Amino acid sequence: MKKKKENKHGSPPAAGVSRRDFISAAGVGTLGVATAGALVDGGTAIAEPAADLIEPTQLVPITLHINEREHKLLVEPRWSLLYVLREKLGLTGAKPGCERGECGSCTVLMGNQTRYSCMTLALEAAHAEITTLEGLMDGENLGAVQEAFVECDGYQCGYCTPGQVVSVEGMLRANPDPSLDEIRLGVSGNLCRCGAYPNIFKAAKRAGEIKRTGGES
Repeated sequence: MKKKKENKHGSPPAAGVSRRDFISAAGVGTLGVATAGALVDGGTAIAEPAADLIEPTQLVPITLHINEREHKLLVEPRWSLLYVLREKLGLTGAKPGCERGECGSCTVLMGNQTRYSCMTLALEAAHAEITTLEGLMDGENLGAVQEAFVECDGYQCGYCTPGQVVSVEGMLRANPDPSLDEIRLGVSGNLCRCGAYPNIFKAAKRAGEIKRTGGES
């Protein structure tokens, strides 16, 4: 009986399959997978058309629903919602801060959920119900949360205030009467470099009272 040839490590090769055989078989299998989806009647393989690619600078039509108004516009796929709000629609309530999803000054509502508009592509927001700071006003009058921030002096420089206001609005839609700990958690995604947090918390509590009682103390 012929002895199997050992490899350099002293163990015999796997029975019936060499490295060359394995690579050859794998190549055939890959080819089969690649062409399987391109077969038509009669078994003739044809090339499938490549999916259309959208260039980063190519304008795409979208519809945005913002503050109960519909906006039809052309956007580049890479544009953020923040950029479109400010530069294309003139809604400057949302502020560019860190522009990497950390400070919260660009916060908007999508439905009733808070979102960083700097981290949201405009295309992602198509057909969503978007509310910005401007949409929280009651005509020419301040909304409940805005009124509470003025009453409680919930700001210093004011740059973070639009994002704080929108975050408090989103929190109160989910929980009309939050505790102090719930308020702290609710605005934890918004940074105030001036350190006006105590008054921000008071403003959030007062906003809940205004919404529940119509402004009566």
